[in-house]
Amino acid sequence: MHNAEIARKFHELADLLEIQNANPFRVRAYRNAASVVEGSSRPLEDRVADGEDLSAIKGIGEDLAGKIEELVKTGDLPQLEELQKDVPGQLSELMRLDQLGPKRTRAIHDELGVSSLKQLQEAAEAGKIRELSGFGAKTEKKILEQVSKLGDRDQRTRLGEAEQVATPLVKYLSELDEVTSIEVAGSYRRRKETVGDLDIVVACADSKPVMDRFTSHPDVAKVASKGKTRATVYLKSGLQVDLRVVREASFGAALHYFTGSRAHNVAIRKMAVKAKLKINEYGVFRGRKRIAGKTEEEVFEQVNLPWIPPELRENNGEIEAALENRLPDLVQEDDIRGDLHMHTSATDGRNSLREMAEAARDLGYEYIAITDHSKRLTMANGLDARRLRQQIAAIDKLNDELHGIRVLKGIEVDILEDGRLDLADDVLDELDITVCSIHSRFELSKKQQTERVLRAMDNPHFNILGHPTGRLINKREAYQIDLKAIIEAAAERGCCLELNAQPSRLDLAGRYASMLREAGVLGSVSTDAHATNHLGFMHLGVAQARRGWMEKKHLLNTRTLKQLKKILVR
Repeated sequence: MHNAEIARKFHELADLLEIQNANPFRVRAYRNAASVVEGSSRPLEDRVADGEDLSAIKGIGEDLAGKIEELVKTGDLPQLEELQKDVPGQLSELMRLDQLGPKRTRAIHDELGVSSLKQLQEAAEAGKIRELSGFGAKTEKKILEQVSKLGDRDQRTRLGEAEQVATPLVKYLSELDEVTSIEVAGSYRRRKETVGDLDIVVACADSKPVMDRFTSHPDVAKVASKGKTRATVYLKSGLQVDLRVVREASFGAALHYFTGSRAHNVAIRKMAVKAKLKINEYGVFRGRKRIAGKTEEEVFEQVNLPWIPPELRENNGEIEAALENRLPDLVQEDDIRGDLHMHTSATDGRNSLREMAEAARDLGYEYIAITDHSKRLTMANGLDARRLRQQIAAIDKLNDELHGIRVLKGIEVDILEDGRLDLADDVLDELDITVCSIHSRFELSKKQQTERVLRAMDNPHFNILGHPTGRLINKREAYQIDLKAIIEAAAERGCCLELNAQPSRLDLAGRYASMLREAGVLGSVSTDAHATNHLGFMHLGVAQARRGWMEKKHLLNTRTLKQLKKILVR
């Protein structure tokens, strides 16, 4: 059982308890546990197998540790099954809609008998929801819009969740002596925010042991097809995984064929035809003779191109850039010198100031910024001016004691509806950096939301716009905002925009990172870490920067500390 599945069970349990109006502390415990599990860099099933004490994990006590062990060993959570007898489990799905909190979900269920998204859609289409107290026609319309969008989103898996499946699966197949090369291809290798399925390419001389091991994996729920060189399975999570086995001589060609977008591959094949060649998953052919295909470099070389990084293979100008020798030198995770967005136990984080700093130092960072929430976010125990000044003093003290890393004094300050920042200028003036974010009133019109951010940017203490679109992948749509206008304003004012690396956000995504780069606005790839292990999300944000053709020079936190401080002064 993967971490994502365990987290989903805890989220569902928390949702159903909330619908029942259970003790809020109990609800919060399950939500916190889900967050801990999602952020764990190591599969919990491995920890259970190794006999580790899960209660030693911060945020997981003895009771929750026992539940996790039971889930891993049996796949069941009796408390959830018991709760589902009183509250239909599918009601948890309803709470994914912005308009439906626990009280409204319970009202719709009790008064209309709605227990699923399909029934909710039918009730909305029949005009029944508007008749309920506290709803109305406007809410009903928004519910209908969101239900239809949910159907499209559910077909794809978040990149971070896909990693939790792909990494151990590749390791599992690699244990066979017959496997000489293995790689996950497709949109996963191109590092898209979500993947529809997983495409695994394997090179070996004897395909039978690979096919047998793949289709007998304990996570496989259904074998859709199995041949000599191809197989398709569906995992218990519903994710489809396709396996393609080729000879070592064809591995590069197969990897190229199954990695690029359809448009990219068509463009490459057209170039091959002009050169009187044929490119497919088995190699590059002149007539019947295979002349290349062992590596991707060989395939590209046959059409007079350098190797093109997977993240760029979308037919968005990468082939033209390759022909003209102007492919970007894409940023790498090793280029990142510091993380500029993270939280501590002073607000809704799980680790102390010192623990976050020491963990970042262990990663080799030169600096970090502590950016706890501001007072507007009461549910996160946000800091007011008094508590923020206490934290400033604590950071000064820590910097005197800690060697090898510099801790910057910051805040994730809320942008209020009227564009003001949530804390007064006098306390913001004492900070090194601010991450300014929207956490409320997502429903404002595009004009209102844009003006809200533009007014905030007028404040000289504004440094970085945090998670700029507000989207939560597969859960919440981006709020309406004119990003082009925001980016233009950022260029004029010397502000930066964040590439938030949280697996549920990846905000900004690659396509918007390109807009930043073209406008000359610096991006800041940060993890928004709420625990020390969340610092490991950095690679996901870097991947989005790479998809946006960003080089080291296009990012704020590839700078030295001295360079960074100079840029932050507006």
